[in-house]
Amino acid sequence: MIFFLAGTSDARALALQLQAAGYPLLVSVVTEHAAEGLRTAGLEVRHGRLDQAAMTALLRNLGARLVVDASHPFAEEAHRNAAAAAQACGVPYLRYERPASELAAEGVLWVDTYEQAAEVAATRRGSVMLTTGSKTLPVFARRLVGLPGTRLVVRLLPRRDNLELCEQLGIEQRNIIAMQGPFSYDLNVALYKHYGTTLMITKESGSGPGAVDEKVRAAVDLGVDVVVIGRPARPPGVCVSDTAGLLAAVQQLWRGKEGGCDAVVPTGYDAAGRD
Repeated sequence: MIFFLAGTSDARALALQLQAAGYPLLVSVVTEHAAEGLRTAGLEVRHGRLDQAAMTALLRNLGARLVVDASHPFAEEAHRNAAAAAQACGVPYLRYERPASELAAEGVLWVDTYEQAAEVAATRRGSVMLTTGSKTLPVFARRLVGLPGTRLVVRLLPRRDNLELCEQLGIEQRNIIAMQGPFSYDLNVALYKHYGTTLMITKESGSGPGAVDEKVRAAVDLGVDVVVIGRPARPPGVCVSDTAGLLAAVQQLWRGKEGGCDAVVPTGYDAAGRD
């Protein structure tokens, strides 16, 4: 059994290809909404967040032979838990991360943290569109909500908890875009124009249809300044960025794990998933 963490729009296609290749797998996602779509496609799915202990127990119950981590590039906690759980069970940890985007353009500023991005926005002010999700929304709201000459517009998944969070942080309804992506180039252009966006903040989550490239290209073409938060450091272990590489790596690692959990411990990990 492969334990497959799915967290990006292309993870579904990867999981289906593994299943079509004959590998049994359980796909893990955070929300029930995401789980429904994967079940409809014929995949075995579970949903909900897992800490390291819960993931370790699940791997052992499954008799997992391999962990494939295709969660979001910024899901740092999920990466750490998956790597540590794989080590605890003695199975390989394989990371899939979609290719990085090429975002070198005039008006694009790179930063390392959410806090740095919030400070840039506070300095420039204007109409700021935030497209980094709800998890770090408080970082920006504390700095930008109520700041003179500044309008904070947030783009979030249309979930009740996201709307409740916006209310708690003082973000007005008129400044909330509650929509499910992916977002096309044309839709991004329309949203920037509608909100009079002068600065857009995003994460470098990778290239592909509806990904960060579309947001940035649309902003640059309109003369909207862009702040891009760079990816966090990758956890150790094998990492691939294309389907062929993933299938080849799975095939190689699968052969060496006939015993399932508690077989050979992969090298390069400690309990926290660090080198």
